[in-house]
Amino acid sequence: MKYFPIFVDLGGRRVLVVGGGEAAAQKVRLLLKTQARISVVAEELCAELRELGREGRIDAQDRPLRPSDFEETALVFAASASDELDERVAACANAREIPVNVVDKPDLSRFITPAIVDRDPVVIAIGTEGTAPVLAQGIKADLESNLPLGLGALAEQARRLRARVAEALPAGAPRRAFWRKFFLGPIRDAFLAGETRDFELGVERALEAGSDGEELLGRVALVGAGPGDPELLTLKAQRLLREADVIVYDRLVGEKVLEFARRDAKRIGVGKTPGQPSPRQIEINRTLAVEALKGQRVVRLKGGDPYVFGRGGEEQSALEALGISVDVVPGISAAAACAASIRLPLTMRGQNRAFTVLTAMTENGAAEHDWNALAQPGSAFAIYMGVGSASHTEARLLAAGIDPDTPVVVVENGTLPSERAFATRVARLSQTLASEAIKGPAIIFIGLEPAAATRVALEPAEIPHFDAAVLPFRRNRSQRLQEALQ
Repeated sequence: MKYFPIFVDLGGRRVLVVGGGEAAAQKVRLLLKTQARISVVAEELCAELRELGREGRIDAQDRPLRPSDFEETALVFAASASDELDERVAACANAREIPVNVVDKPDLSRFITPAIVDRDPVVIAIGTEGTAPVLAQGIKADLESNLPLGLGALAEQARRLRARVAEALPAGAPRRAFWRKFFLGPIRDAFLAGETRDFELGVERALEAGSDGEELLGRVALVGAGPGDPELLTLKAQRLLREADVIVYDRLVGEKVLEFARRDAKRIGVGKTPGQPSPRQIEINRTLAVEALKGQRVVRLKGGDPYVFGRGGEEQSALEALGISVDVVPGISAAAACAASIRLPLTMRGQNRAFTVLTAMTENGAAEHDWNALAQPGSAFAIYMGVGSASHTEARLLAAGIDPDTPVVVVENGTLPSERAFATRVARLSQTLASEAIKGPAIIFIGLEPAAATRVALEPAEIPHFDAAVLPFRRNRSQRLQEALQ
């Protein structure tokens, strides 16, 4: 290890940045996160640095460098974009034994700046000794996706509580148990959710429990898993899956989504299969409540979005009636994801100004809707769970007077490798589903024209710097898409 990682206290200390361009501005942006006194010297300052100087946030001077600039200085950054000046800055700093960093010149630098994940006061520095900065940025992105934005504020709360915890609990295991609950359990979840009362109550209960091992009340997160592609999970959904003690999941949630969970997490499948014995909703509610009452962090993982035909509202009501806190993490709905996957706009200027989402099934059979309204010209809607009742939907729409040639697009297993898409018309809906043997989860779009998704919006002459060779490629791609949907 060539570089020893340390954190330098810059509170009230002077840092010199030599340079007035973008490279210098990047260093200043980073230093502004500290409590340092920042001095910038350059013969020409960029607009950003001049504005920071006018605001009084930095001391910005547009003049040549002077030997006196190095006096009472804790760190020096050379970012002038001039090899000669950067070398002179490094020599002056070294002569005064001031740590110096020369941008993009590790051989002249006495220290380097790492990639930083900032959740002040929680700070993570990632260094590769200057060999692989892109790798460091990639690691930083991964870490930032795993760390909630409120983590720093939680650490500040811990700072305020530290003296009280030391007074209330003996050193050793009791204190460690408290801090585990504070940073890794329901107390943290309540704080990050903005539930001040639950957070304060959790702190009091944990202090009272002391070393007795009393468990806190758990929490349940209703998490939307999206349509199936694991890359469409939100960052929050991924984090909650990694942290969950128990995962209660639906049949349509794929194994690749579940791979985000801890290996030791308890997994409970409660998927419902049409036409087969399946867990009742009251049993699912009971499972969630029982696990939460054990003090567990529970994720109720649903395909799509919990509030779009996911019965998330029913589960939320049942849990909150028992005093169990519930978080809701939206997922990308199947309608939005399937449409995007085949490049089918849900709204289109000049064609439809509204879009409706409806279900074809209820607990008592095929659903009834305002078919007359749905049959109106310009109406556009998506039908969930509509394969089994397609003939019912087709008959109701035709009886309501819909144009038999109204376009229909069916997407089966949307966003997955097994995805299939078919274009048809209302009068041939049930026939198409039967002939194509569509059995997997499918979304039926009615009133959306596939060709609208492939129309070129601009003529070549309207596109600045247009290369005429590009247009045939675009047209060929559009033709291929239309053929796939026919």
